[in-house]
Amino acid sequence: MTLKIAIVGCGKIADGHIEEIQKMPERARVVAVCDLELLMAEQIAVRYGIPSHYDSFDRLLDVEKPDVVHITTPPQSHLFLARRAIEAGAHVYVEKPTALNLADVRRLIELCTAAGKKMTVGWEYQFDPPAVEMRRLVGDGVLGDPVHVESCFGYNLAGPFGAALLGDGSHWVHRLPGKLFHNNVDHLLNKIVEFVDDEQPKVTATAYALREKRFGDSRDDMLDELRVTVQGARVSAYGTFSSHARPPGHFLRVYGTKNTLHVDFTSRTVTLDASPKLPSAIGRVVPAFDQALSYLREGGKNVVRFARSDFHFFSGLNRLIGLFYDSITRGAELPISYRDMIRVAWMMDEIFRQVPQEKART
Repeated sequence: MTLKIAIVGCGKIADGHIEEIQKMPERARVVAVCDLELLMAEQIAVRYGIPSHYDSFDRLLDVEKPDVVHITTPPQSHLFLARRAIEAGAHVYVEKPTALNLADVRRLIELCTAAGKKMTVGWEYQFDPPAVEMRRLVGDGVLGDPVHVESCFGYNLAGPFGAALLGDGSHWVHRLPGKLFHNNVDHLLNKIVEFVDDEQPKVTATAYALREKRFGDSRDDMLDELRVTVQGARVSAYGTFSSHARPPGHFLRVYGTKNTLHVDFTSRTVTLDASPKLPSAIGRVVPAFDQALSYLREGGKNVVRFARSDFHFFSGLNRLIGLFYDSITRGAELPISYRDMIRVAWMMDEIFRQVPQEKART
């Protein structure tokens, strides 16, 4: 079965979705794209050879009758668009965050369940090669029992997207209840819920802005540094979102009863902390070389992947899309559970309650 795919929202991330879907032509075909700005839809359709483009989502659904809709719009529209797609008989892939709050996430899950449709969310880093390798090591018992997790996600406000939102006081990010955090903290929290299994662990958040206020509008309201502690019954976690630490980190450290694992999503390495195996001073000299050897092996693996043309930025997105399509066509398990979507949404609500930003200006 070849799935008919529609994309709504023709911003930059839509390119990534289309490119990865077009790598699996036997499984899915993008039949149409839609954007409120018809020129945006037309441009992406021409760029990728997509047969149809629309500025009316309802008309797209009526004419194309897609099997799956990928929603790549700002989060404020996710609930409305996903509901329309589900009502039209489509499964939905929603970019992160799933919706604006826990109530909306629950509503979407209820709609999918009642209609017999499926939904996933854009947590693509969870499916990058380092995350897959981490899961293998954890499954093999290399770590022992997880004790603590550190999740770090760095953000560069001088990058293309950061510069865009700082350059425009009416940017949609400034209208999100959690502003910059709201659009990124999924990447911090979805790695934590994999190890902290509690439904509602104790969450403590602090946040502040390191930037100087210089605009006199909603841009100055935006907090840019967030710290989160999560205390579960058996596993604790610490989350860091930083817009100023350099280089911007994106990593996960998992402390276990046997070993400590470091997963670097930027350099795509997975290493175990080296521990002294020899007595005295020699025992403190050797671990640095063991660690260097580990990184050398990881670098070698990446070179092999590169040589095989298997070292892509969107590897995780490709894997996530494929697994989601498998869940639709083959009845496989959803790649991301609804329970995890709910738990992340609950944590986000709790964080934004504890660190409110000034009321968004419209």
